[in-house]
Amino acid sequence: MAGGGEQDRVSEARAPEGGAGPVFGQPVHTDPAPRPRREVLSGRFVDIVPFDVVRHASDLYTLSHGDDREWQWAYLGVPPFESLKSFTSYYAVAAEKEDPLLYAILDKATGRAVGHATYLRIEPAHRVIEVGNILFTPALQRRPGGTEAMYLMARYAFETLGYRRYEWKCNALNAPSRRAAERYGFRFEGVFRNHMIIKGRNRDTAWFGMTEEEWPQRAVAFETWLAPENFDAAGTQKVGLGTLNAERLEVEGRVLRRASLEDLPAVVALQKAAYAKNRPLLGVEPVPLLWDYAAVFRQREVWVVDAPYGLAGVLILEARADDLLIDSLAASPLAQGTGTGNLLLEAGQLRGRQLGRPLARLYTGEPLSANINWYRRKGFSIERVEQMPDRRLVHMVKALG
Repeated sequence: MAGGGEQDRVSEARAPEGGAGPVFGQPVHTDPAPRPRREVLSGRFVDIVPFDVVRHASDLYTLSHGDDREWQWAYLGVPPFESLKSFTSYYAVAAEKEDPLLYAILDKATGRAVGHATYLRIEPAHRVIEVGNILFTPALQRRPGGTEAMYLMARYAFETLGYRRYEWKCNALNAPSRRAAERYGFRFEGVFRNHMIIKGRNRDTAWFGMTEEEWPQRAVAFETWLAPENFDAAGTQKVGLGTLNAERLEVEGRVLRRASLEDLPAVVALQKAAYAKNRPLLGVEPVPLLWDYAAVFRQREVWVVDAPYGLAGVLILEARADDLLIDSLAASPLAQGTGTGNLLLEAGQLRGRQLGRPLARLYTGEPLSANINWYRRKGFSIERVEQMPDRRLVHMVKALG
């Protein structure tokens, strides 16, 4: 057949030499995720509850139809409502749908509905779900409750329901929504042009996504941001969520990147290789080799240094109320003599300054005198020696100016 049509181009595909088959991606388990349910997600500032027109419509209408109502509803699919009656009629129908599944956001202090959000485009077979139709009234905007609402919904999707991809989409012109997505830890994935017609106007849609591999480190950022110690007496944040969700740390031209669960096997392998030499000196298993690293990714910041052969270094940090704990600093044996240890230690201190912590702390085994002396040369001093049932740990501290 002449002309080189699509069928001809497809038929020209050939298996690579050696008999290898086509590559379709990593295999994953195929059990579908459960659909989200109408249940309460409870936080410190807000509760996420199934939308109830009788309980929530009046408060939400009042809070969302003030002088700035045109701006509040500008990027939603419907315009502001002419009356409480029309608002209630619309939401009575919306509250019955399974997709989008509508939730009210309640302020815990007052019990009032101050916003709403939905799960939508729910695909249990692919374990993909989107958060959208988000309305934050002035009573919720620029308050911790808004961020907590997004954390609660993401945590429920990933940790309770087991979805593998969580999406955020918005009008490409909606700059506040795009900034919010990136602040929450979604990654920008592109713009779908001429995607929709909304209110008689073209909508190009900006797509953002978060995966199950990325979620543990996003959860660490959310929880550190939401912790009481991150707010002063006036309720003002000390460290922004965008800072906590940072993807890169650069020290003197070298870069550490934030790890994801895709790095878990390589991180475990590096830790085992790096700490193996300490086992004979300690007479016991080094502390970092006792850890469950899936839990570590969910509870600590994990940073890695890439090299042509894999990972050159791993840095594990815990931002505590009054300090930054450098929980583990490990260089690959293949990275010896490349300055990776110095890079990791400097990066840990830089991260402490970024997070506003006045002190950096770390610990090492008492028999590891070379480590202790190295940390001393880097400005750390011995704070105390802790007697454990099977070992003695030397705790060290340094002020971060």
